[in-house]
Amino acid sequence: MATLALLFSLVFFLPTIQANPKPPSGAPPFDAATASAALAALGRSPSTLRGPGSLPNPRLPAGTDTMPEIEHIVLVMYENHSFDNVFGLLGRGDGLPTSRDGTVTASNPYANGSVQHAFEMPNTCQGGHISQEWNVSHVAFNNGSMDGFVRGVDSPMSMGYLRARHLPFTWDLASHFPIGDRWFSSVMGQTWPNRMIAGTSMGIVNTNQNITGLVPPSGTIFNTFDRFNISWTDYLSPGAFPFGATPELFTISDNETVTNNHATLDDFFAGLTSGTLPQFSFFEQNGQTQSQEDPQNIVVGEGLFASVINALGESSLWNKTALIFVYDEHGGYYDHVPPPVALAPDNIRPVVPAGEFIYDEYHRYGFRVPAMMVSPYSKPGGYVSHVLHDHTSVLAFLQRKWNLPALTWRDANANDMTDFLDMEALAKKRPTFPKLPTLKPAGNTTANLECSVTGPGVIPPVGSVTEPRNGTGKGK
Repeated sequence: MATLALLFSLVFFLPTIQANPKPPSGAPPFDAATASAALAALGRSPSTLRGPGSLPNPRLPAGTDTMPEIEHIVLVMYENHSFDNVFGLLGRGDGLPTSRDGTVTASNPYANGSVQHAFEMPNTCQGGHISQEWNVSHVAFNNGSMDGFVRGVDSPMSMGYLRARHLPFTWDLASHFPIGDRWFSSVMGQTWPNRMIAGTSMGIVNTNQNITGLVPPSGTIFNTFDRFNISWTDYLSPGAFPFGATPELFTISDNETVTNNHATLDDFFAGLTSGTLPQFSFFEQNGQTQSQEDPQNIVVGEGLFASVINALGESSLWNKTALIFVYDEHGGYYDHVPPPVALAPDNIRPVVPAGEFIYDEYHRYGFRVPAMMVSPYSKPGGYVSHVLHDHTSVLAFLQRKWNLPALTWRDANANDMTDFLDMEALAKKRPTFPKLPTLKPAGNTTANLECSVTGPGVIPPVGSVTEPRNGTGKGK
């Protein structure tokens, strides 16, 4: 995802990155037609095109804090769920297709002609057998028809969806704070390319590819933070060996700067209590039990997320913090909205496994994922942002706040998340959420945790498959 991957957690670990890397120079890595289409999807005209190294506000010095009311930004990224899988039936935003009576009508065919209908997941445990690998994801996309999710892995699990009973805290939080229904992952691939907070994945498309010697041309957002004396910390959950959901992404053992910017989740909660968080915090949960990646029990991760939100709400830092909650990629779960054309971040082409196709390279976003902004200055009333965002929008937001230079073409032109904020309230210092609303408890109840032992239930449920031989869905 050489372009947008921006995602964060791991890119700052490169020991060989220059202290003051230079942005790439030369012609844009896209033609005029692609640029026009990508900018139109972003709601912009070709005249607004920016390049690497440019500032959001060229009239101000780099490093100028343009939103001093927000002193702390916290990024919480979970794993592997599409928008339709988590919020498809939330009742707000562009969710799962339904009939007039509310019946979900989404479906995907198998290669043999059977049809897998979308189904409510039996419990909070996931059933496995899904994939978000580069090739499988492009089969799911199928040139925009979005009908290859089941066929790509020959499994029904991709058509499962969640309701409030599965994630009561998350759904309740989303009823108060703004969500985005046009937030796409940066790359139509796996975790690693979507977790490199550098605006580029340097050719990586899947997790576990060889990253030896890879160095982002412009460094990462963490290098930029260091240049402009912006404090940051990567907080790690116990068992997040050693760097959360993508532990092997980069070697950092000899990087003193990185080592000095890591702490534990206990330190994060202590910082909320004492009011001493850095300007930017990245929160990394345990990738084995807390990240909500399939086949985990999703309520374990929701319990941790609820503890973070509630601790923030009780902290003296509440009135000057913005927390961004987002998933890294779709995890193989169905979504009905085709990802639009995107600007490639640089001239680095994707390195795909042998026998796989390059497809659109980095000129297309990945699938939609849930995204939310929790802040005292968030737009109220259950606002839904229909503005196009991707993970580089986090970079763009950080760059907008501190007027920092762009890393790549992708983040330079990304929409910057201010659509989630009430900018008038911010300017007047009149919070729309003076305090955190009272929220429903997380779903990590004894009953919901039982399936961690007993399993995910019957997947797919009886009747959720139409067998072409008789149309009964019973396969007889």
